[in-house]
Amino acid sequence: MCANVPMVKAIRRFTVRTVLPSNIAPLGKLAGNLRWSWHLPTARLFHDIDPEAWQASGNDPVQFLGSVTREQLEQLAANELLVTRIQELGEDLERYLSEPRWYQSLGDDAPRSIAYFSPEYGISAVLPQYSGGLGILAGDHLKAASDLGVPLVGVGLLYQAGYFKQSLSRDAWQQETYPVLDPDGLPLTLLRDDDGSAATVVLPLPNGRELRAHIWRADVGRVPLLLLDSNVAGNDEAARNVTDRLYGGGGDQRLQQELLLGMGGVKALRIFQRLTDTPAPEVFHTNEGHAGFLGIERIRELMDPSNENPMSWEEALTAGRASTVFTTHTPVPAGIDRFERAQIQHFFDAGLAPSVPTERVLELGAENYDGGDSAKFNMAVMGLRLAQRANGVAQLHGEVSREMFSGLWPGFDAREVPISSVTNGVHVPTWVDPLIADFAQENFGAESVLDPQWARVYDVEDADIWRLRRIMRSNLIDDVRSRLRASWKKRGAADAELAWTDNVLDPDVLTIGFARRVPTYKRLTLMLRDADRLKALLLHPTNPIQLVIAGKSHPADEQGKRMIQDLVRFTDDPEVRHRIVFLPNYDIAMARTLFPGCDVWLNNPLRPLEACGTSGMKSAINGGLNLSVLDGWWDEMYDGDNGWAIPTANNGATADERDDIEAAALYDLIEEQVAPRFYGTIRAAAGAAGPSEPSTDGVPHQWVAMIKHTMAKLGPAVSAERMLQDYVRELYQPACRSGRLTRQDNYGAARATASWRSRIKDGWSAVQVEHVDSLGVSEDPQIGDSLTVNAYLSLGSLSPDDVRVEVAYGRASENDDLSEITVADLDVAEDLGRGRFLFSGKILIDHSGSFGYTVRILPRHESLASNAELGLVVNA
Repeated sequence: MCANVPMVKAIRRFTVRTVLPSNIAPLGKLAGNLRWSWHLPTARLFHDIDPEAWQASGNDPVQFLGSVTREQLEQLAANELLVTRIQELGEDLERYLSEPRWYQSLGDDAPRSIAYFSPEYGISAVLPQYSGGLGILAGDHLKAASDLGVPLVGVGLLYQAGYFKQSLSRDAWQQETYPVLDPDGLPLTLLRDDDGSAATVVLPLPNGRELRAHIWRADVGRVPLLLLDSNVAGNDEAARNVTDRLYGGGGDQRLQQELLLGMGGVKALRIFQRLTDTPAPEVFHTNEGHAGFLGIERIRELMDPSNENPMSWEEALTAGRASTVFTTHTPVPAGIDRFERAQIQHFFDAGLAPSVPTERVLELGAENYDGGDSAKFNMAVMGLRLAQRANGVAQLHGEVSREMFSGLWPGFDAREVPISSVTNGVHVPTWVDPLIADFAQENFGAESVLDPQWARVYDVEDADIWRLRRIMRSNLIDDVRSRLRASWKKRGAADAELAWTDNVLDPDVLTIGFARRVPTYKRLTLMLRDADRLKALLLHPTNPIQLVIAGKSHPADEQGKRMIQDLVRFTDDPEVRHRIVFLPNYDIAMARTLFPGCDVWLNNPLRPLEACGTSGMKSAINGGLNLSVLDGWWDEMYDGDNGWAIPTANNGATADERDDIEAAALYDLIEEQVAPRFYGTIRAAAGAAGPSEPSTDGVPHQWVAMIKHTMAKLGPAVSAERMLQDYVRELYQPACRSGRLTRQDNYGAARATASWRSRIKDGWSAVQVEHVDSLGVSEDPQIGDSLTVNAYLSLGSLSPDDVRVEVAYGRASENDDLSEITVADLDVAEDLGRGRFLFSGKILIDHSGSFGYTVRILPRHESLASNAELGLVVNA
């Protein structure tokens, strides 16, 4: 009777939460706090309650509890052993949330609260609010902050469809779907106002419209994460769709996402502070330019006419900058969000920040430097101008960033551009395989790579480690076969065509992994440069390799999709498809099997276009070895014993020639070094540690020696805990001190500093070096001689206390460029009248050969974080 009834669709969907018996009530909090995603005992608890239901839920505790019947709950509540376990884990979570940890040992010098803004967060596959490395890094940042007790509050957006789910068509073309998420079915709670209504952020839009957003809270251990959701009643359709997809839509939608993230995010923070009685953040961390508008909202707050003593633009900018940290994640201008200047003006003229002059906002993002476009508004440039401290995410990336943004600091050497480096890390409890964690606990009593006991991995028998690696490789292969079969069925294959998938990959074959986003610079298809040579490596009679590959291309990136199609078509070849696979829909759940199961992690970007790249770090903590171009983090952490470096074509080759050269180098490394060492058919180099190979016991001892070295030495260096401690010491604490200084005497210090800055900027055009001479240099200078440098300066309206006069000296080249530079201050020696002064000081001739020096004038003030901060310098 019902066969011909048309499909009926619900107009609203919601999730009914389970009511738990009192003695197992802690299950609710254990499921609701995302700590379960990295706390192995909690995840195992849910698995052990009902393994089949746990797997069916996608390892999602909220969905899992929603599927448990009342009868099953009563059975759980009657199981004394299980009840005890639940209560003990509940008590453990309470301790974790409240006990002092590393950060609490820092005392009052540490910020009471830190706000961390990011457009995406990769915390767990059950909360799909990430697209790639930036989001995964942000998720690891929050988790490490929780473990260390850092009082962080995360701020982001809740995307109705997340990023996208990827599948392949029959002809291997990427297809995207956007399943709509139900916030009520996620580990989130809606932030409610005192009257029970949903707390709401409101931003004015052009043409009298409004953008409203509710605030969802996720608990990431000790760290609250606030996610703004525009899919709410009261918004028109366009406003509701502002947060529909991560990095989706056109220019106006993208701009509104970033306005909501930045300006709306600060408003959400203020609501959260009021409702939870938590301290106001003393430091604001802008994770990439997408969140840069948070600085405008903070300025708006300080300039608001309703304040008792509203600040001027310069005063508010000074106060906001002092406590702001900006992290850039891209080494290429094409990776930066840029909007039309007129577009920004259109939105701000609508009243987004009525007390802030729109022209001042436009100046912050102006590309008013050589090579810039005056019609564009650059989000990274605004981020740098709104933050007193900035950093790249690896040492090499810091160098690249200083060069890329050097136009903002004319007159300074790129080395002096005030962008430091904090190398990324990965959250070890999230990414280390449970088998590794158990193995470490059983063999050397270590719970973390930061535990000194972890170094006892050297004492473990090689055969035991080799056996463990094979188990993890086998687990990956089981997962690959299941996913590959499912992928082929989505591509339209019949069951009868897929018997071959049961024998894909071999647990005794060298397994190389490659998984990441698929922009062109990451060169997914470099391995295909010589397809016949790759095929020979896959089918080698004694030392074969196998490849597991995954990655998503941005929906608008046709070139990236073409690269995926080319690769998949190669993997479809019946001759090699048992040795090379592409897995669609790469996500956290897939990664947690992929990283531990691969013996080698491949990374071959165009150097130096990889800002950091953390996938190889995740492989390393599981005993994987890296095979990578010396880019990002690998450039500083490769030591010759933890993997291999792919040589870079740095000889001025064309793009095609470069790819040919580097692909050939990759094939050579695999064929001549990597594979023979894995199979124990390479002999140890003279003087190398470990026995010569081939081995007689089936264990490649040199390979295992590299595994041990990687786990002992590289593991601690790539941990997110190390990264967070670096951020706290190098950026958060200094920013907190600067912020507290500006707030002294009801922002009196900020007003004084702003007045000084304005005076310096107004008077700088009159500052000049009139003459420099030196005394004490003989006709035949010797090492150890000293000379007196005299600099005659005109400071105009400025005083000697306003400036720092430096002499820089070192080895001089034929074109007078200085290297091996030493810098010394010159002191005021005489007031020559009418704004003219003599500065003088001694320098030591400390080397033979060509010697040179120069003099320059810089602003000086206690509030400056670097010499280059104001971008003002007068060179002799």
